[in-house]
Amino acid sequence: MQIPEILFEDDFLLVVNKPPGIAVIPERQGNAASLYEVMLQHTPHLWVVHRIDKQTSGVVLFAKTEEAHRHVSLQFQEHTVGKLYKAIVQGKPKALSGEIDAPIAESMTKRGTMLVHARGKAALSLYNTAESFRHASLLDVEIKTGRTHQIRVHLAHIGCPLLVDEVYAKTKAFYFSSIKSNYKSSGETERPTIARLTLHACKLSIVHPHTGLRIHFEAPLPKDLETVLKLLRKYDKV
Repeated sequence: MQIPEILFEDDFLLVVNKPPGIAVIPERQGNAASLYEVMLQHTPHLWVVHRIDKQTSGVVLFAKTEEAHRHVSLQFQEHTVGKLYKAIVQGKPKALSGEIDAPIAESMTKRGTMLVHARGKAALSLYNTAESFRHASLLDVEIKTGRTHQIRVHLAHIGCPLLVDEVYAKTKAFYFSSIKSNYKSSGETERPTIARLTLHACKLSIVHPHTGLRIHFEAPLPKDLETVLKLLRKYDKV
């Protein structure tokens, strides 16, 4: 795999625009290289600071020294890191903007999945509707905590799961025919427009471990999500 787009780099930090389909750290099963392993080809000494889902694209930050790793990891632990996501979801939230304050716990019946439950850890997400369509919405989601699958679980909790999310929305892919009834595929079977989580980590801000100044990183929306939005804007207008 080629080195992904580098958004920022100095002697202390390396910030990458992660493409979908690659895990941040090595998986227990599977032979595909992780983002961490790929970036070691560019920088031989790296520390993993945080992770995003394998099928989520966007900003991922690595530390280049142990001291920088401790400094930034503490910011994540204390929830002082700014984290903003773009999410294309099913339907429309009841309110155009709001907060989702609901604890998240691991499911007792389906390991590896999460759910809103009183026994869970506190989790807070803020959302704002950027665009509305007939069957979908584009939301800006800021997370104040960093629970596993937080955005996916919280959005499903308010009735607006991601447009594509096999676990929390039971949807493996988005098809053009779902918004254009007279669509006819040129082949025998229609190919999906997108078949990964419709979620993108677009902005991240931290206090720089050396300068002490707050620094911001931003990853542009990838082409696959832009394609979905173009189709929604043209064929699923309100």
